[in-house]
Amino acid sequence: MNDSYLNFVNSPFGARLARSLGLPKPEVLRRYRADQPEFGGLIAIGAAREPQLLDALANLVASIGVTSVAHESAGLWMPLAHRHGLMTGRFEPAEAGPAARLAALIFDASGMEDSSQMEPLHAFFHDTLRSLGKCGRIVVLGRPPHDCSNPRQWTAQRALEGLTRSLGKEARRGITANLVYVGVGAEHRMEATLRFFLSPRSAYVSGQVVQISADAPGSSIAGAFANDGSSALFDWKAPLANRRALVTGAARGIGAAIAGVLAAQGAQVIGIDIPSARDALEATMRQLNGTSLAFDIAAPEAPTQIAAALDDQGVDIIVHNAGITKDKTIAKMTAAAWQSVIDINLSAQERIDEALLAAGILRDGGRIIGVSSISGIAGNLGQTNYATSKAGVIGRVQSMAPALRARGITINAVAPGFIETQMTAKMPFTLREAGRRMNSLSQGGQPVDVAQTIAWLAHPGSAGISGQVVRVCGQSLIGA
Repeated sequence: MNDSYLNFVNSPFGARLARSLGLPKPEVLRRYRADQPEFGGLIAIGAAREPQLLDALANLVASIGVTSVAHESAGLWMPLAHRHGLMTGRFEPAEAGPAARLAALIFDASGMEDSSQMEPLHAFFHDTLRSLGKCGRIVVLGRPPHDCSNPRQWTAQRALEGLTRSLGKEARRGITANLVYVGVGAEHRMEATLRFFLSPRSAYVSGQVVQISADAPGSSIAGAFANDGSSALFDWKAPLANRRALVTGAARGIGAAIAGVLAAQGAQVIGIDIPSARDALEATMRQLNGTSLAFDIAAPEAPTQIAAALDDQGVDIIVHNAGITKDKTIAKMTAAAWQSVIDINLSAQERIDEALLAAGILRDGGRIIGVSSISGIAGNLGQTNYATSKAGVIGRVQSMAPALRARGITINAVAPGFIETQMTAKMPFTLREAGRRMNSLSQGGQPVDVAQTIAWLAHPGSAGISGQVVRVCGQSLIGA
């Protein structure tokens, strides 16, 4: 759906009027386009004492072909920066004209062991934040708090969440900020996640905390995926080549966007939707050279039908996108409305996964990704059935991750906020505008934002991520 306000305040006349009246001016987000470079510009790197991830950062900078500058505020680690071939410098906000703006800020806080060691955080972001360009990226790196050896280290690492989320709210201008906790021994699994958070693919993902584990699924599995995260085993331009992906609710909207992005990254897509959407599903799959399966996933026989249709080759990726809403306050909601939402949005996922896992159709080293919602995190007036089902999706992810570990299968969820779809277009104007503006980016997301996040979680380099929920909400105030 078109965001008229966003378009107006970014027109020449609208921009002048917004400035004169003091109106908010959401930035037009830079999203991934195949005909434009994914990376570019200058990246500033900062660190607390004894940074432990510089090897991985230096390799990343070299692999994506950008220039990096190590900030001089942390003088103690400058010898390490020089050893890794990083230039050194200092940024003064007043000196940064449009052409000199930074593309990204990365801070390595992995060596921080005490709250008394936080001063470099202030020094780095104080110097660099105003030099960060429109739609820039902030990535903070740390160690998982629960892996820390003592309470002081745990405290210091946990404090990074408050820093990162505050930076996302202060930066504005389409800038995103995210925190990545890297487990000891998981350094080789960082690249796919850093690429995602530094690229336009993550345009609507901000204020998120992701953990990469060394002992996550796949550490000893030689399955369909490069579960050690090694880029030598896949092509960054088509990382899902030779993978088969099953997407439910694929006929239109977010489901069609998911199918399109997975196909663009090399996957062979099998789309499922209800028989009444057969024509739209076939049209979508035809464009992607994919396969159509017209099944009602809520039907008792659906898991058996899907398993039989896939039995010949199996699948590597399952994306549970299909879902419905039947909104009423619970006092006015019928039992049928309650049950149908729970059945389609949640119970069908359980039945399908059980069937495909039991038959070995989802191959070892595979990926399961569910679509939850910020309503499942925060709840929502008039959506007790929907919020319950989407909270249940999160429960599935958290409970199944340990059980799937032995087979090298990861399971995660995305939780969209306000996404511009046919469903949100039907909302009353005031509620629709509130949904759009109540986030750090002051706008709604696009279906492709959800799709790109799912593609990252499906990526062979994301083997260290399992049992997690990533919000695609522009850092929404709801449930924050």
